[in-house]
Amino acid sequence: MNPRLDLLHSYPFQRLSELLAANDPPPGVKTVSLHIGEPKHPTPAFIRDALVGSLDGLSSYPATLGSPALRQAIAHWIGRRYGVRTPDPATEVLPVNGSREALFAFAQAVIDNSRPSPVVICPNPFYQIYEGAALLAGAEPQFIHTLPGDDYAFDPGQLPDAVWRRAQLLYVCSPGNPTGKVLTIADWQRLFGYADRYDCVIAADECYSEIYFDETRPPLGALAAAAQLGRTDFRNLVVFSSLSKRSNVPGMRSGFVAGDAAILKKFYLYRTYHGGAMSPPIQAASIAAWQDEAHVVANRALYLAKFKAAIDILHPALPATWPDAAFYLWLRTPVADVEFTRRLYAAEGVSVLPGSYLAREARGINPGSGFVRIALVATIEECVEAAHRLRRFAAAL
Repeated sequence: MNPRLDLLHSYPFQRLSELLAANDPPPGVKTVSLHIGEPKHPTPAFIRDALVGSLDGLSSYPATLGSPALRQAIAHWIGRRYGVRTPDPATEVLPVNGSREALFAFAQAVIDNSRPSPVVICPNPFYQIYEGAALLAGAEPQFIHTLPGDDYAFDPGQLPDAVWRRAQLLYVCSPGNPTGKVLTIADWQRLFGYADRYDCVIAADECYSEIYFDETRPPLGALAAAAQLGRTDFRNLVVFSSLSKRSNVPGMRSGFVAGDAAILKKFYLYRTYHGGAMSPPIQAASIAAWQDEAHVVANRALYLAKFKAAIDILHPALPATWPDAAFYLWLRTPVADVEFTRRLYAAEGVSVLPGSYLAREARGINPGSGFVRIALVATIEECVEAAHRLRRFAAAL
């Protein structure tokens, strides 16, 4: 077996299951799961209909490139959403089976082990796929802490020149998981400067880009930032996006990568061997989803209502601040985050995720310690009930 498998940490949800296994909630208390970022809103009927109506496609092998119609739907959505030139569907867009598998596979295609001691840089706390992808690609993960003291800024200057000179891949998540932080144009200008200086590819994870709270202020995307800064060829940049959160179809496993055509050409070659072709019925349903915005607006309205209700309820026992975007609350805990999580479940039947499980200790700190991540993905009734239980629990500590 690949010895680098031994470097992988247990996934956060596995660790959480082990933590909660011996702590049953009180009898008669209905549990509420807020620990995993799995959308629970109903899948729109028109997407389901498009999927069912295309089942004849199961009799054909799909192409890794996807259909021209799908690539065109994605490219036109990018142009509309971000106000940039429509990417070339033939060279700058590639469908993928959800952003998760693509984020992992990308590192395997990018990392050049003929160069000494390759490094992959990612935020901390972070989506655990980044670290696993780096380790199995033969690279060393290095972390940039995102901390409340500086408004969760993603500061590349935290790492010395000696690390950046070995960096080959930089994972960026905006809106961030778990903090919801959205990078500004100044942030992107600085990151592009690092990518150019050190010949480093940026993988921009934007799977939460369509969950935000002001219809007049959608989050800035990496492609839009690149265009505003004159990088219309999207050099050194590949963006990863998904329908899972946007359209409430996590089970469809449908997303895309877009950006630097030269990088995508190589990634496409990798994927022809990797076996990453999307099923034709999923392609048909994806086209329908990318071409419609009304259901996305309605989806955002549901999250807005839940955030308004939950934040009001939690104060003052657990002061919560609005994220820039995404569907997480990143809450500071009055006791250690793991202990808070364990005791909360035992007392109130509400499951949340310890922040320390989403981060790694580096340079003497674990930036997730003392926080929990709460995913407001359940129904508004369940989120309201959970918020009341959280407030009651915290007030009693």
